[in-house]
Amino acid sequence: MTDPRPARRGVLLAAIAFVVLAWASAFIVIRGVAPVFGPGALALGRLAVGVVVLAVIVGLSRSWVRPTGREWALLVLYGAGWFGAYNLLLNLAEHTLDAGTAAMVVNVGPALITLGGALLLGERITGWIVAGVLVALAGAAIIGIATSSGQPLDVVGVLAALGAAVVYAAGVLAQKPVLRRLPAAQTTFLGAAIGFVVCLPFAPELVAELAVAPPAATVGMVYLGVVPTALAFAAWSYALARMSAGRLGVTTYLVPPLAIVIGALALGETPGWLALLGGVLCLAGVALARRAPRPVPASVENLPE
Repeated sequence: MTDPRPARRGVLLAAIAFVVLAWASAFIVIRGVAPVFGPGALALGRLAVGVVVLAVIVGLSRSWVRPTGREWALLVLYGAGWFGAYNLLLNLAEHTLDAGTAAMVVNVGPALITLGGALLLGERITGWIVAGVLVALAGAAIIGIATSSGQPLDVVGVLAALGAAVVYAAGVLAQKPVLRRLPAAQTTFLGAAIGFVVCLPFAPELVAELAVAPPAATVGMVYLGVVPTALAFAAWSYALARMSAGRLGVTTYLVPPLAIVIGALALGETPGWLALLGGVLCLAGVALARRAPRPVPASVENLPE
């Protein structure tokens, strides 16, 4: 009988590769359609498409668990933060930052998640966490004074990208307790739906801009809703059910360099060398913050006080 494990491992690797490529491509597409759609209109249009696709995925899964009051509160924070505010801030940032630089600044998020986990979820805080957050923030500060394509980076763009990293981290920290009981597909769908409701005030702007948008920009918006928002999160959930969150999270470190490469090929944009240095520091800070503390030897743990 043929061993099915290699086939399953191949599907898992394909899912992870799809997530990384989809999320890297999102930075490029957002940058490409930014001249056509405002930050709020783009967020609303992307989420509208994503909610429809995720509703189909949830319907096919036939799995639904009624959230408790506490879970609803966390879902609102998760959806409003990660899907609502994050999309708005990232779209605003990419009106002035190139895709690669925006991806590097947003990647401060994992370090903030590690710090937040220690402060809010009772996880042990270590010197590595403190050092990592400081290094990552220093990298973001360097990006803030860097140059991109020969022009100074916009301070508002950098601050918006940092804000996106903060609400992204807050969203993940709110999502983590909910996933202990609620299915991943349902959680993602509800988060996207809540983000959609948060962005509804931008509906008149979206309607007006869609009326004059070139077809390529509209296709880009639909792509953002279908691929990075709905399908990538579905693939992420598939992978997360089959490997540890820590091991899977490491793969997202590939998103910024891929965004830089794709941005250079598709848009002709490359961050300046100082921005690249800041990006390397951001990644180094994330790596430091995620270093596991040395285990305490059993002989020391058992010493009498």
